Amino acid sequence: MSITKKDLIRSLNPDDAFNVLMIMLDQNPNLEDVVYQIANQVLCNIDSEAIMVQVYNELDNLDVEELYHRSGKTRYGYIEPSEEAWVMFEEALGPFIDEMKTYQKRDMPVAAKKYCIGIIKGIRKFEKESSSEFTEWAIDAPEEKIEIVFEVWKKGKPNERDIAEVLEIKDENRSV
Repeated sequence: MSITKKDLIRSLNPDDAFNVLMIMLDQNPNLEDVVYQIANQVLCNIDSEAIMVQVYNELDNLDVEELYHRSGKTRYGYIEPSEEAWVMFEEALGPFIDEMKTYQKRDMPVAAKKYCIGIIKGIRKFEKESSSEFTEWAIDAPEEKIEIVFEVWKKGKPNERDIAEVLEIKDENRSV
């Protein structure tokens, strides 16, 4: 059985694909501009609505049984369930906030803004629509985390127009 070139390339894991790309660029420096343009197109293709769904799903999948397992009496003392709920909420949002910061470090303000909007909308959707028991343990977490996401995003020094746009979205359907 013979594998096609395309199938072999598609079977590469991310580390191997990265190594192949770096070797290819070392051997063909003239491809750097093409690779840069393609990477820029891929990275700038941020869909706030898709991010919103991912954030919502991540938060909605927080398991109250896991919360009970991680809180309560331990050999080191007592962990308040509501405090642990906040920790779990932060853990769920962490990768999304990190990705938003990565776009800021890449000097891609439009992509970072779209990512921020997606995170905020996902948290807001969770706050409004989730029927998870977990919501009872982190009642104020959504509003506070939205504020934190907004402040983290602002550290990337967005322009005033973008700040006004995100602020408007942030304050839409506010529960408070």
